[in-house]
Formats: sequence, structure tokens, C-alpha cells
Amino acid sequence: MTTVPTFTFAPHISHLIAGARVDADPVRAVDLAAEAAEVAFEDFAHRSADQRASFLEAIAEKIAARAETIVPVAMAETALPEMRLRGEIGRTTGQLRLFAEHIRTGRHLDLRHDPAEPDRRPLPRPDLRLMQVAVGPVAVFGASNFPLAFSVAGGDTASALAAGCPVVVKEHSAHPGTSQIVAEAVIAAVEATRMPAGCFSMIRAAGRSAGTALVTHPLIRAVGFTGSIAGGKALFDLCAARPEPIPFFGELGAVNPMFVLPGALSQRAETLGREWAASLTLGVGQFCTNPGLVILPAGPDAARFLSAATEALAAVAPQPMLTEGIASAYHEGIAAQRGLPGITCLLEVPANGRLAGPNLAQVGGSDFLAEPLLAEEIFGPAGLVVLAEDAAQMREIARALQGQLTVTLQLDAADHPQAQALLPVLERKAGRILANGFPTGVEVCDAMVHGGPYPASTNFGATSVGTLAIRRFLRPVSYQNLPDALLPEALRHPVSL
Repeated sequence: MTTVPTFTFAPHISHLIAGARVDADPVRAVDLAAEAAEVAFEDFAHRSADQRASFLEAIAEKIAARAETIVPVAMAETALPEMRLRGEIGRTTGQLRLFAEHIRTGRHLDLRHDPAEPDRRPLPRPDLRLMQVAVGPVAVFGASNFPLAFSVAGGDTASALAAGCPVVVKEHSAHPGTSQIVAEAVIAAVEATRMPAGCFSMIRAAGRSAGTALVTHPLIRAVGFTGSIAGGKALFDLCAARPEPIPFFGELGAVNPMFVLPGALSQRAETLGREWAASLTLGVGQFCTNPGLVILPAGPDAARFLSAATEALAAVAPQPMLTEGIASAYHEGIAAQRGLPGITCLLEVPANGRLAGPNLAQVGGSDFLAEPLLAEEIFGPAGLVVLAEDAAQMREIARALQGQLTVTLQLDAADHPQAQALLPVLERKAGRILANGFPTGVEVCDAMVHGGPYPASTNFGATSVGTLAIRRFLRPVSYQNLPDALLPEALRHPVSL
């Protein structure tokens, strides 16, 4: 039986505010961190792109230098395997360097210039120049399932710092040791590059008071969050209810449906069943892009897919989940699903406590459409296969889905007409559409979108992965007829726009 690794590490309980350890209650700590961020903002936002890029690269270097300390601590806190965590360190440092490269090019500024036309009739046109500027101090919530890439120095923090926004991070209580080591790496980079101390702080608190204080603090101008729908929705509502509402960029939940079209199913049923099982159980199903829902046409080919998937899933031993709370929610979700009308359980690997095993169920298309709860995420290695009566019902199922991070199409050339009919529906449902792959790999690059319509995320126009993520923490400012000497440096040379 797989066990949870142990490691002795005693993180300090002090908050890390503007480079100093501070002992204070969480609400007071939030005040101090937000005030330090506001003091740092004007200086930090107006540092050159090259200076901020060097800062991001320094963070990456400081984290990489601490890899041998991070890995055993993170293994003990999260039960994630060594290779996964080493890969996540690479992803974390890689996206910091990617943002550094991005801001050096100036592409994030979206520079625009409409030259003056004083002789235009009937009215002259003024000189107008536009660029993106930092919004102000940003709050970031560490995620449980990515203790590095979506946590203290993860994508939200990296993109906010790249934009010129000081960051106040609320660590995730599930991995305090990992958070401390990474936060100390960021502080070391602040000192090495002589950035203002208040550009980074970390709050340590397990309860809700710190989170509430953070998103409602008047000096915080935007929030980045990855977590549950319930937690995210509560914070989103607090942001909207402020006297001056602020944007809340929450990446919440998704079942990431996979549509298997008839041609692909006929030719590759067994292969697809096995490959889907591998994607479903990757990381004990604890990826936000976990493909928990499959829709395919009923019939003999579907039976072949299910047989192969069941056999592959049965061979996967129970594994420890990130926390006991996540495991408990998984077991409760499975039990609730089994009681819904039309559900047939195909596999249930026994597990209890913090351990979780794969679960597989099937349901007919009509029963799925009649019960909205079947479309809700069960975070973990739980798979639900929906047997559609025909192409029309498959499209009806697509229309009934909530917003998703991803939608996958398994198709062959013969399936292109049906896929063409589905695409206008799927484009309204997800931020990323895949063909003949699996969504559990999220490339960090310019063209990636990791977001989607609610409840996948709270802002369908944003992404939390890739260089476009920086736009969440910028806003456009237009400068009309300002003398060159008063313009931001990037706008003084219209020939370069």
C-alpha cells in the first residue's frame, strides 16, 4: 500500500512582509503587507522592463538553487512524487524566465499611436498614444494542487510582478514549508536586484479571516486565485461587494469533457480507453484539466472503450491525495454520484483516509441531461462515461455543459463533418479545444489559454497560464497631446510603435 512520505521540517510561523518576519494576527498582517505594497508600487511599476526582467530571472535562479531543499519538504507535505516536483520546479522557473523575455520585448505594453491631424475637417484630431500600465498591488492565493507552479512564485505572482504590480501572497496551509522556502527565494531576489522591499510579502494563515481581509483591503487592486468553486465564488462576491469593486481572476473547476466521435471510436476504441485512463489518473486526478467526463456514441465500439478503460484503471493502485480534506471530498463525491438516477458503477477501487483509487461509472445521454449534478467536478481520479444515442444528442449534451477549461475531440478524417457541427458550441464552452490529445499537459507559452466561461474561471477573457496572463494586471491609459518630455519613455518615439 502506498504511504505518505514523511520529512522533518519546521517552518516558522511568522508572516514575511517586505523582507522581514512579522508576528501579528492575520488581519493586521494583511494591513502591513498591503501598505508596504502600496509604498513600493510607484517605484516598482516605473522600473524599466529590463530591471523587472532581471528580477524575475533572479527569482528563478534562487528557486533553482534551493531545489534540493524544496523537493523533500514538498514531497512530505503534498505526497507528490519526486519527479513531478522536480518537473514543477522547472515549470515554475521556466515561466518566470518566459515573462522576463516577454516584457523585454515590450509586447505587453500594447503600444498604439494615432498621430495628430490638425487640418482634418470637420474636426482636427489630437495626438493620441496608448499603453498598458500596472493596476497596483495584487493579492495571490496559493493553490493546493500545484505547490510551486500555482503558488507563492507561480504564474499569478510571476505575471503580476512582470506587469509592475507588487504582490501579497496568501500561502496555502497544506504546504507551509514549501511556501516558506520559495518565499525566502523571492526575498533573496528582491535584495539581489535592489527592488523595493514591499513588492513581495507572504501572509501565513489557515483560516478565512486573512483571505477576507486581503480581497477587501482598499489598497489591493486585483486578485489571482486557483481553487474550488465554492471558495472562489465566496472571494469573487467579496471583491464585487467592495465600495470600489476590483477584478477577481479565479480559476475554479471543470470536468474537461472529451467527445469521442464515431470514426475515431471505431478505429481506436481500446487505445483511447487506455490512454484516457492514464490521463484520468495522472497525479491522482488532481489536475484542474483532468478529463473526468467522456461522451461517446452508444454501441459495440463504446463497449470496447469501456472494457479497455476499466482494465487499465483497475491496475492503478490507490495513491495519497494532496490533503485529507481533498480525499474526504473525493470519497463523498463518489458516494453522492452513485446515488443519482441512471448511474451504473463499472469500477470502484477500494480506498480510505487520504488514499484514493480510480472510479468509473457510465450513464445514458438522457439521464445525464436530466441530472445537472452529473456534470459537476469530482476532484480526483473519477471518470464518468456518457453514452449518447446519436450525433444530435451529443450536440445537445455539449450545449448543456457549463463553462470548461478544456474540451477534447477525438476524431478521424471521417468525423470532420460532425466535429464541424460541434465546434460552434464548444467554442462557447471552453478556453482550449484539443484534437486527438489529452488536456492534462498545459504548455506555458504565448498562445495558451487556461481559463474559460464560468465556473471554469470568473473572467472568460483571461488566462492564468501563458504570457497573456500579464494582461490581467494591466490597464490601458491613453495620453492626449502630452509633450514628449512628459510621456512614458516607451511612448516618446512613435516611429517604433
